[in-house]
Amino acid sequence: MSLDKATSKRQGRREQVRKQEQRGRLGTIGLITAGAIFIVFALIYPSIKPIVDIVTVPSAARPNVDRNSMGDPNAPIQIVEFSDFQCPYCEEFYTKTEPLLVQYYVSTGKVYFTYRSTGNWVSDNIARATNTTPKTESQDAALAAYCAADQGKFWEMTDALFANNRDVEDQGSFAVRRLATIAETVNLDMKTWQDCFDSGKYEEQAQQDLEDALALNITGTPYFVITYTVNGETKTKTLNGAQPFSTFQVELEAILNEIKTQ
Repeated sequence: MSLDKATSKRQGRREQVRKQEQRGRLGTIGLITAGAIFIVFALIYPSIKPIVDIVTVPSAARPNVDRNSMGDPNAPIQIVEFSDFQCPYCEEFYTKTEPLLVQYYVSTGKVYFTYRSTGNWVSDNIARATNTTPKTESQDAALAAYCAADQGKFWEMTDALFANNRDVEDQGSFAVRRLATIAETVNLDMKTWQDCFDSGKYEEQAQQDLEDALALNITGTPYFVITYTVNGETKTKTLNGAQPFSTFQVELEAILNEIKTQ
């Protein structure tokens, strides 16, 4: 073989190797690029994917609303409910018992009713049970309602939150973006609401709710504190769980009779 032919053959092999290496580098770059795009998409998509399955519900009428309270503040009986928008038993009380309490006791001036959150109660309990880092869906739902109260729509937001709870705790029912979409259904000034929510304006209030509930040694939600005065003495009774209206009726009628006979 002549020197020219040998040289040409070596050059051909080198060129072939160079092209193979180039194709390999391009393939590696392509895989890295595709992987990076996938990671970025996986991180960004949750914040841009459409929020679905949001329902709009009519709000039930409540008398003499003042933020998270309703009724006559001078009523002879005060009831404070410690609740959690993720709690299925709280939703059961809200659906079955609260409307009757409003009709027969709040609207008639016999009971002044106040809703308080229980901070991050359900989310914290789930985290302890599963040994995982707590999510904040319970607290975030409470903040969403308290921020709506700034616009006089605490109870409208309460109706919307319970209507849009998908009954699986800490699985996104009250994710931050979903809460904003829920808030839109109650015709809030969304910039005002969003500023309130993003600032954590009511985080301390929600935490105080939790601390006050724990001071009462509650073991679950909903939990009710019933307060009234007889002969200058303040008395307190409690009810635990989603009690039926009949249970409240027995307790409240007994209290009203006690007040009447003082």
